[in-house]
Amino acid sequence: MLYSAFELTHAAMQPWRQMARGAQALYGAPYNPWTETLAGRQMTASADLFERLTRRYGKPAWGLHTTCVDGEQVAVTPVSVQRRPWMTLTHFQRDIDPEHEDPKLLIVAPLSGHYATLLRGTVEAFLPAHEVFITEWSDARTVPQSAGQFDLHDYVDHVRDILRFLGPDTHVIAVCQPGPLVLAAAALMAEDGEDARPASLTLMGAPIDTRCSPTMPNTLAKSKPLNWFARNVISTVPMPNAGMMRRVYPGFVQLASFMQMNRATHVDAHRDFFNHLVAGDGDSAERHRVFYDEYLSVMDLTEEFYLQTIGEVFQEHTLARGKMRHAGRAVNPGAITDMALMTIEGELDDISGLGQTRAAHDLCTNIPAALREEYVQQGVGHYGVFSGRRFRENIAPRIARFILAHS
Repeated sequence: MLYSAFELTHAAMQPWRQMARGAQALYGAPYNPWTETLAGRQMTASADLFERLTRRYGKPAWGLHTTCVDGEQVAVTPVSVQRRPWMTLTHFQRDIDPEHEDPKLLIVAPLSGHYATLLRGTVEAFLPAHEVFITEWSDARTVPQSAGQFDLHDYVDHVRDILRFLGPDTHVIAVCQPGPLVLAAAALMAEDGEDARPASLTLMGAPIDTRCSPTMPNTLAKSKPLNWFARNVISTVPMPNAGMMRRVYPGFVQLASFMQMNRATHVDAHRDFFNHLVAGDGDSAERHRVFYDEYLSVMDLTEEFYLQTIGEVFQEHTLARGKMRHAGRAVNPGAITDMALMTIEGELDDISGLGQTRAAHDLCTNIPAALREEYVQQGVGHYGVFSGRRFRENIAPRIARFILAHS
């Protein structure tokens, strides 16, 4: 019922959105004498704000067209090199000499409600000196029932298959949510002695052990039994979506939860956006658009993946307690002996608290000290771990040096 009500509300607002677009065109037209008046600018700004607040945001474009390799600007083209119902592996092909060799880097994007384009800045930072690949997970409402289910352990299998596809000497960065699952995949591959196991593994803001410095989301995940989440936040995808009748955790529910956590900040941002439009401050208004075009683009998660993540990662801590099992076998991070491990945390992270990512070092008991590194970036929160100025200036160069040292 919740999902159907959301769809009906969105459809009911369509005529009003059309009227808002008409008002934007009318009061923003250069030949309209009202355009440059205060009333005209306020009308245009109001229509713009209303249209943005009531639209549905699709997957953003990567927008990465060039990078600098060895001091020269070269073209970049995102190419899908592997397609599955639940995941597309994207390679950022650089227009360089085929003989030019850089470390292969797989960025495992989170499946937590936003598209992989949220890591645009992460990809951009590593393009100059790395052969970059990234996982783009599918929106559950677009995947038909015929594709079957997708759960936490399917995610682990996908990561293992991608590493086999890319081959040996691949370095992996796991950002936030996939940290425990990528560590599990690496442990299984290490135990099996697979040649394609990662050369290095970098975990960034990852909930390896959420018992360390629990944050508000961690506390909320433990505040209710698992069946409460199943009853209250899971909905059925309605027609006419391709994934109709699939049970999902809707992206709009998660987005509402995140915005509620920082409600005053978002209200202030949209009020400032309106004022910037009225004042004609196009640069500030555009920065707002760029940020919220990404932030408001959300995707649905399958019921089984969402509930297993809540249960295993946030309530039972199965990996951290040595209780995780995959396909009937125990997951043992202690099996990793020759893989370099780096952990990155943000001092002010309110999603994955301090120590949660570093806990990976305690689990990987047989990695030599020479293959370990841990780093806490002062003055950044969760998103600052993988984007923004401090990431570009401090974190990305440190990771690049770590990868180079273990290539």
